[in-house]
Amino acid sequence: MTEVSFTPISEELPIAVTPRAIAMGKQKLAEADEEGVIGIRVGIKGGGCSGLQYHFEFADSVREKRDIVAELDGLTLLVDRKSLKFLAGAVLDWNDGLVEYGFRWKNPNSAKDCGCGTSFHV
Repeated sequence: MTEVSFTPISEELPIAVTPRAIAMGKQKLAEADEEGVIGIRVGIKGGGCSGLQYHFEFADSVREKRDIVAELDGLTLLVDRKSLKFLAGAVLDWNDGLVEYGFRWKNPNSAKDCGCGTSFHV
């Protein structure tokens, strides 16, 4: 994962996103070419081998009371408000390795990650 200094998007959205993650997010949206998609939604859901798992999906609408929306150099990122207690201080990056391909979080709130890097517990 790329090492970056942590600069939060905003006070309301205390996460950071690397330029590589922004570029690849825009590329994945363009490749999907799905009608009505407005951006990428990220969050946390229960499950995975460690109890909580990172969630990524194409978003076709803003959930007014649930999403915080950030415009990042042409990428619309929607973050679930309830997920922020697990993501505050985290950095979203892109990994294009053979095993860990895709978005990856560097999350200081994670006490232990699973081997695949998609789930964790606090």
